[in-house]
Amino acid sequence: MNRNSNITVNSDMGESLGIHSFGNDEALMRLIDVANVACGFHSGDPDAMDATAALAREHGVRVGAHPGLPDLVGFGRREMKLTPDEVESIIRYQVGALVGFLHKYDLPLNHIKPHGSLYGMLARDEALMQGAAKVAKSYGVPIFGLAGSAHQIVAEREGVEFVGELYVDLDYNAEGGLIILRRPENTDPQKASTRVRRVLEDGKVLANDGTVLDIPFGTVCVHSDTPNSPAVAQAVREALGN
Repeated sequence: MNRNSNITVNSDMGESLGIHSFGNDEALMRLIDVANVACGFHSGDPDAMDATAALAREHGVRVGAHPGLPDLVGFGRREMKLTPDEVESIIRYQVGALVGFLHKYDLPLNHIKPHGSLYGMLARDEALMQGAAKVAKSYGVPIFGLAGSAHQIVAEREGVEFVGELYVDLDYNAEGGLIILRRPENTDPQKASTRVRRVLEDGKVLANDGTVLDIPFGTVCVHSDTPNSPAVAQAVREALGN
């Protein structure tokens, strides 16, 4: 068995809204293992959830929920002041919406991965992350997130499986956090491949200032709205050799 055979490739998908279509979902479904599907708060309306679930079933791709902050205008990339109970409520609401469509296609919920600024807020705040962990525990599914952050600390404390992510189309800061862009840009597939190959060899990733980071991971994320995401995903697959 290939030593990297258990490492998956995931992508954030289903972020279309009404007549507006975003991302390279159809092309990526042929290259990924897991789809993180938007659940309506930052993007992704009922038709988009339905279509993405159907496409995932067609290609044998597992589906997780990608709940975000209730901010369509800001695409969930503007932080909000929330209590742990509010975090639990907005995640539970969105996961429930997606699960309704998964039932239609006889697909199980695979995991929960927060979106955008919610992802960052939960990575830094154990109290807020508690709300997300409660939802994951009630569904019996893992949390996808940043290794070493509150994502992992709280999940493991609450008996929720945790899957660390490696990002190849976003940079890391010196603290190991993600540098979120307001608008996605092309990613050099060769640089994405090099990052994966290096971290497989020695577990190290370079931050934007040259700091050497340890990034344990079980899945690699390629964002669907990265303009050349299919080429990036193909390079990642080749680097993983699976």
